[in-house]
Amino acid sequence: MHPKDNIVLLVDADNNPIGEMEKLEAHRRGIMHRAVSVLVFDPKRRWLLHRRALGKYHAGGLWTNACCTHPFVNEEPREAARRRLFEEMGMDITHDGLRHLFDFTYRAELDNGLIEHEYDSVFVYTTPIKPVPNPEEVMDWRYIDMRVLEEDLAAQPESYTPWFRIIFEQAKQHLCKYEGVSV
Repeated sequence: MHPKDNIVLLVDADNNPIGEMEKLEAHRRGIMHRAVSVLVFDPKRRWLLHRRALGKYHAGGLWTNACCTHPFVNEEPREAARRRLFEEMGMDITHDGLRHLFDFTYRAELDNGLIEHEYDSVFVYTTPIKPVPNPEEVMDWRYIDMRVLEEDLAAQPESYTPWFRIIFEQAKQHLCKYEGVSV
């Protein structure tokens, strides 16, 4: 792991940088920091989900969106999204089709005592590219129809990461603006 992988950019509620902190410390203390989430769809408009590897420092074994990350201190969120999609899912994508969908803040207390408190920029991408997941990050993956996903989230929310449950509800409201995905 590169040393800069351990540093997150602390931000205020308007996404203005206010400092830097070691990633685990920010999660222990629940300090708001910048994050990125990527929603990927196939041409059939199905969501790409992955199940986090059990060795992850939190939320191991839970289903979530295609990828999430913390941008490096001097890294643009769009570049962080592209970088992490390749690192986690082996999908090398272009900036052209990667669209910013919305931003939101959330705070979620995790089972292991850590706290996710993030200003999250959500990006969306549609591609026929099949993932080639990194087994250190991902233990399983699937494409799933939106209606089936909605039913599964309602039936077993504990199988999904806290942030994905929030992202999904907000994304439904924003996806109508995005070409190629309907709700």
